[in-house]
Amino acid sequence: MTKIDKKLKKIKLIGTDIDGVWTDAKMYYNENGDFMKAFSTYDGYGVKLLQKNNYLVCILTSEDSKIVLSRAKKLNIDEVYINENNKLNRMKYLCEKYKIKMSEVAYIGDDLNDLALLEKVGFSVLTRNSPIINQFKPDYITTRSGGEGAFRELSDLIIKVNL
Repeated sequence: MTKIDKKLKKIKLIGTDIDGVWTDAKMYYNENGDFMKAFSTYDGYGVKLLQKNNYLVCILTSEDSKIVLSRAKKLNIDEVYINENNKLNRMKYLCEKYKIKMSEVAYIGDDLNDLALLEKVGFSVLTRNSPIINQFKPDYITTRSGGEGAFRELSDLIIKVNL
Protein backbone atom coordinates (compact mmCIF):
# COMPACT_ATOMS: atom_id res chain seq x y z
CA MET A 1 0.00 0.00 0.00
CA THR A 2 1.40 3.39 -1.01
CA LYS A 3 1.69 6.45 1.22
CA ILE A 4 -1.16 8.06 -0.75
CA ASP A 5 -3.36 4.97 -0.33
CA LYS A 6 -2.78 5.04 3.44
CA LYS A 7 -3.90 8.67 3.61
CA LEU A 8 -6.93 8.02 1.40
CA LYS A 9 -8.03 5.10 3.59
CA LYS A 10 -8.61 7.55 6.47
CA ILE A 11 -10.81 10.00 4.54
CA LYS A 12 -14.38 10.60 5.71
CA LEU A 13 -15.06 14.13 4.47
CA ILE A 14 -14.17 15.67 1.12
CA GLY A 15 -14.06 19.45 0.89
CA THR A 16 -13.89 21.32 -2.37
CA ASP A 17 -13.44 24.77 -3.75
CA ILE A 18 -15.54 25.59 -6.82
CA ASP A 19 -13.93 28.12 -9.17
CA GLY A 20 -10.87 26.54 -10.73
CA VAL A 21 -11.88 23.08 -9.46
CA TRP A 22 -15.45 22.41 -10.61
CA THR A 23 -15.23 25.21 -13.17
CA ASP A 24 -12.56 26.45 -15.54
CA ALA A 25 -12.19 29.54 -13.31
CA LYS A 26 -13.84 31.74 -15.93
CA MET A 27 -16.96 33.80 -15.34
CA TYR A 28 -19.08 34.53 -18.37
CA TYR A 29 -21.00 37.83 -18.31
CA ASN A 30 -23.74 38.91 -20.69
CA GLU A 31 -24.75 42.46 -21.60
CA ASN A 32 -27.21 42.58 -18.66
CA GLY A 33 -24.44 41.86 -16.18
CA ASP A 34 -25.64 38.32 -15.49
CA PHE A 35 -22.95 35.71 -15.29
CA MET A 36 -22.75 32.00 -15.85
CA LYS A 37 -20.46 29.17 -14.84
CA ALA A 38 -20.09 25.82 -16.55
CA PHE A 39 -19.87 22.73 -14.33
CA SER A 40 -18.55 19.35 -15.41
CA THR A 41 -21.08 16.56 -15.11
CA TYR A 42 -18.14 14.29 -14.26
CA ASP A 43 -17.72 16.17 -10.98
CA GLY A 44 -21.42 15.89 -10.22
CA TYR A 45 -21.28 12.15 -10.72
CA GLY A 46 -18.19 12.03 -8.49
CA VAL A 47 -20.28 13.60 -5.71
CA LYS A 48 -22.99 10.98 -6.20
CA LEU A 49 -20.42 8.16 -6.01
CA LEU A 50 -18.98 9.56 -2.79
CA GLN A 51 -22.42 10.00 -1.24
CA LYS A 52 -23.38 6.46 -2.27
CA ASN A 53 -20.31 5.26 -0.35
CA ASN A 54 -21.21 7.31 2.76
CA TYR A 55 -18.71 10.13 2.39
CA LEU A 56 -19.59 13.66 3.38
CA VAL A 57 -18.98 16.31 0.72
CA CYS A 58 -18.80 20.03 1.48
CA ILE A 59 -18.31 23.09 -0.67
CA LEU A 60 -16.25 26.07 0.50
CA THR A 61 -16.03 28.97 -1.93
CA SER A 62 -15.06 32.59 -1.45
CA GLU A 63 -17.43 33.61 -4.24
CA ASP A 64 -20.90 34.85 -3.30
CA SER A 65 -22.68 32.78 -5.92
CA LYS A 66 -26.28 31.64 -6.13
CA ILE A 67 -25.20 29.43 -9.03
CA VAL A 68 -23.13 27.35 -6.60
CA LEU A 69 -26.12 27.03 -4.27
CA SER A 70 -28.23 25.76 -7.18
CA ARG A 71 -25.61 23.20 -8.19
CA ALA A 72 -25.21 22.01 -4.60
CA LYS A 73 -28.98 21.67 -4.17
CA LYS A 74 -29.22 19.55 -7.31
CA LEU A 75 -26.47 17.28 -5.94
CA ASN A 76 -27.96 17.11 -2.41
CA ILE A 77 -24.91 18.68 -0.79
CA ASP A 78 -26.04 20.13 2.53
CA GLU A 79 -22.77 21.66 3.70
CA VAL A 80 -22.31 24.58 1.30
CA TYR A 81 -20.56 27.77 2.29
CA ILE A 82 -20.44 30.64 -0.19
CA ASN A 83 -18.65 33.91 0.47
CA GLU A 84 -16.39 31.94 2.82
CA ASN A 85 -13.29 33.93 3.62
CA ASN A 86 -11.74 31.58 6.17
CA LYS A 87 -11.93 28.07 4.80
CA LEU A 88 -9.68 26.61 7.49
CA ASN A 89 -11.94 27.83 10.32
CA ARG A 90 -15.02 26.56 8.47
CA MET A 91 -13.44 23.13 8.08
CA LYS A 92 -12.53 23.07 11.76
CA TYR A 93 -16.18 23.80 12.50
CA LEU A 94 -17.30 20.94 10.22
CA CYS A 95 -14.80 18.55 11.81
CA GLU A 96 -16.20 19.40 15.23
CA LYS A 97 -19.78 19.07 14.01
CA TYR A 98 -19.20 15.62 12.49
CA LYS A 99 -16.57 14.45 14.99
CA ILE A 100 -13.95 14.08 12.28
CA LYS A 101 -10.23 14.77 12.57
CA MET A 102 -8.45 17.02 10.05
CA SER A 103 -6.42 13.94 9.09
CA GLU A 104 -9.72 12.43 7.87
CA VAL A 105 -10.38 15.32 5.48
CA ALA A 106 -9.43 15.55 1.83
CA TYR A 107 -9.55 18.98 0.24
CA ILE A 108 -9.18 20.04 -3.37
CA GLY A 109 -8.43 23.64 -4.19
CA ASP A 110 -6.51 25.73 -6.65
CA ASP A 111 -5.47 29.13 -5.30
CA LEU A 112 -4.07 31.16 -2.41
CA ASN A 113 -7.38 31.31 -0.54
CA ASP A 114 -7.22 27.51 -0.24
CA LEU A 115 -3.64 27.33 1.00
CA ALA A 116 -4.17 27.52 4.79
CA LEU A 117 -6.68 24.67 4.59
CA LEU A 118 -4.60 22.59 2.16
CA GLU A 119 -1.70 22.75 4.63
CA LYS A 120 -3.80 21.20 7.45
CA VAL A 121 -5.91 18.44 5.88
CA GLY A 122 -5.09 14.75 5.75
CA PHE A 123 -5.04 14.68 1.96
CA SER A 124 -4.38 17.84 -0.06
CA VAL A 125 -5.09 18.16 -3.77
CA LEU A 126 -4.41 20.85 -6.35
CA THR A 127 -5.74 20.93 -9.88
CA ARG A 128 -3.08 20.62 -12.56
CA ASN A 129 -3.71 24.18 -13.75
CA SER A 130 -3.46 25.74 -10.28
CA PRO A 131 -1.57 29.05 -10.17
CA ILE A 132 0.01 28.03 -6.84
CA ILE A 133 1.35 24.70 -8.02
CA ASN A 134 4.95 25.94 -7.55
CA GLN A 135 4.24 27.38 -4.08
CA PHE A 136 2.73 24.33 -2.39
CA LYS A 137 3.43 20.64 -2.69
CA PRO A 138 0.13 18.80 -2.23
CA ASP A 139 -0.32 15.08 -1.70
CA TYR A 140 -1.76 14.87 -5.21
CA ILE A 141 -2.00 16.96 -8.37
CA THR A 142 -4.87 16.05 -10.66
CA THR A 143 -4.21 15.09 -14.27
CA ARG A 144 -7.38 16.97 -15.21
CA SER A 145 -7.79 20.74 -15.13
CA GLY A 146 -10.50 22.55 -13.20
CA GLY A 147 -13.84 22.27 -14.97
CA GLU A 148 -12.74 19.08 -16.72
CA GLY A 149 -13.44 16.52 -14.02
CA ALA A 150 -10.67 17.24 -11.48
CA PHE A 151 -13.05 16.62 -8.56
CA ARG A 152 -14.21 13.37 -10.16
CA GLU A 153 -10.58 12.28 -10.38
CA LEU A 154 -10.25 12.76 -6.62
CA SER A 155 -13.55 10.95 -6.02
CA ASP A 156 -12.38 7.97 -8.05
CA LEU A 157 -9.07 7.84 -6.13
CA ILE A 158 -10.84 7.77 -2.78
CA ILE A 159 -13.43 5.19 -3.77
CA LYS A 160 -10.90 2.92 -5.53
CA VAL A 161 -8.63 2.64 -2.49
CA ASN A 162 -11.53 2.08 -0.11
CA LEU A 163 -13.43 -0.64 -1.97
